[in-house]
Amino acid sequence: MTPVDLSTTVLHAVRRAVREDALRAPVPARVRVERTRPGGRGEYASAVALQLAGPAGLGAREVAEILRDRLAGAPGVAGVEITGPGFLNFTLDASAGAAAHRDLVHRVREQGERYGHGDALDGHRLLLVHAREVRAAVTADAVRRLLTAQGAAVRLSCEGEPDADWTRLGVSARAYGKPQPEAPGAGAGGAPREADGKPSTQAPAVSLDSTDPRAHGGPPTPVRTVPAGETAAALLARLGPDAARWGLLRPAGHDRAALGPGLIAQTEANALFRVRYAHARARAAVRGAAALGITVAGPGEDIDATGATALLALLDEHPAVLAAAARHRAPDRLARHLEAVAGAFFDFHDAAPPLPVGDEKPSAAHRTRTAVAEAAGTVLAGGLSLLGVSAPEHL
Repeated sequence: MTPVDLSTTVLHAVRRAVREDALRAPVPARVRVERTRPGGRGEYASAVALQLAGPAGLGAREVAEILRDRLAGAPGVAGVEITGPGFLNFTLDASAGAAAHRDLVHRVREQGERYGHGDALDGHRLLLVHAREVRAAVTADAVRRLLTAQGAAVRLSCEGEPDADWTRLGVSARAYGKPQPEAPGAGAGGAPREADGKPSTQAPAVSLDSTDPRAHGGPPTPVRTVPAGETAAALLARLGPDAARWGLLRPAGHDRAALGPGLIAQTEANALFRVRYAHARARAAVRGAAALGITVAGPGEDIDATGATALLALLDEHPAVLAAAARHRAPDRLARHLEAVAGAFFDFHDAAPPLPVGDEKPSAAHRTRTAVAEAAGTVLAGGLSLLGVSAPEHL
């Protein structure tokens, strides 16, 4: 059982308690579970009972007892204890955890770089209108990629004539001009005009730098400009397309983009380098295994999770991260997630090297570790692609 699975299991218990009228409180959108701190009980803990106590008009321990009764015997949960003022502490079923890890790694390897893509926005047609400014253009393009990965049909439009150099940053606004005022009785959102003055689409127009209430998932956050006078041509000359896109997308929309030379430095301090280097190391592990005659573990084989628990948890969270990044129009969420995956991959690689070291002989453990490395590399490559950043196999 992964942390996401456990969170869902606890949420089901809350819903059941409310449905049975044992608990009168609003059901939260999600339940947070965390690794138990040193000295704590079990493997994971949740403060959901404390969160629900006030609205339910009950003591937190009483709420915890209600939930514990409904968690008893849940698949993948070996035991539930209540500690402190009402924390729920979970011990997981090791066999169920092994099955979850096996299924997760197989699912990533089977779906490839499309792992995490979904159909939540099937049937949605959106037109993203952005300012004539390089960061707004790149952000709009990344949001388009994220929304498309969730099934939406998306087009971009610029409020003014697009900068020709944006194409070298992977941006292509197929229309430009502010949306025209709606005709009486027309649906929500006007349509922008092509260069010949004809409507470009009938999709609802949603601006990326306004607070349009029609935006799916709520109004987008305004995007601050880059330093005055910074153009696409200047960024490309100094940083190249990959580092320029990462530098524009990594900060949250309300933060100023840092576009210094550190973005192209091949050092630990450069987050982009760490992410791409982790991808290259993962791919190298798979190539090295093949050279040694080590076959990657197949779908029916258990996964040796030694040193990989944190990494597997992040891989499991990837679909939810993509959905949230699309919903909130926040590519920075995906960038931060990729940084976390890269860090967890390096920790895994150091704790349980996928390839034999020294005189060590290839074993079944190396087969499963190679599968984990391959899954990590796949998630990193897919995430970078959605940000419009390349993922080279060699660095």
